[in-house]
Amino acid sequence: MLSNQTDADVFQALRSGNLVALGILYDRYGSIVYRLALRMLGNTQEAEDLTQEVFLILWRHQNYEPKRGSMNAFLSTLTRSRAIDRHRKMRSQRQLIQKWSSSIFPENQNSLMDKISFQEISHRVREALSQLPNNQRQVLEKAYYEGMSQSEISQDLNIPLGTVKTHKRKGLIQLRQILKDLVESR
Repeated sequence: MLSNQTDADVFQALRSGNLVALGILYDRYGSIVYRLALRMLGNTQEAEDLTQEVFLILWRHQNYEPKRGSMNAFLSTLTRSRAIDRHRKMRSQRQLIQKWSSSIFPENQNSLMDKISFQEISHRVREALSQLPNNQRQVLEKAYYEGMSQSEISQDLNIPLGTVKTHKRKGLIQLRQILKDLVESR
């Protein structure tokens, strides 16, 4: 029975395409990964998402090497690394929002009217993004909402770096045109 096997044997079964093996590894280590993710991220939804991401990586990339350490150590290291990446992206998003917010609302940023106006602008930007071709929208969202670099976007979308740069430039030009009245009024 597979559930009585060692982690190395179960992982070998996963490599062979046995998805039951992934369930067994999840049963063994899912709560450990989740608790670590929760402790690092401080948010249950983010911790759940990260736990799912870690096990998807284990399944898709199958880069665990039993000779280098235990499954527990591997998954903990992977969880820690991905949590740090998420912190960086969230910090980048916050900085971008603060930058936009301070340029749009330089004085008295905390008033109710400023907050409402900022929400309206955010809504308009989201609507404008939805009007862009999918490839341009996807690149801009990854750059500005997820805080990814152009090379990270290139890897994530599996497209050449030059294509990412082109999509980003064209998307920004189109976005500026769509939001022309908003840009000119500031």
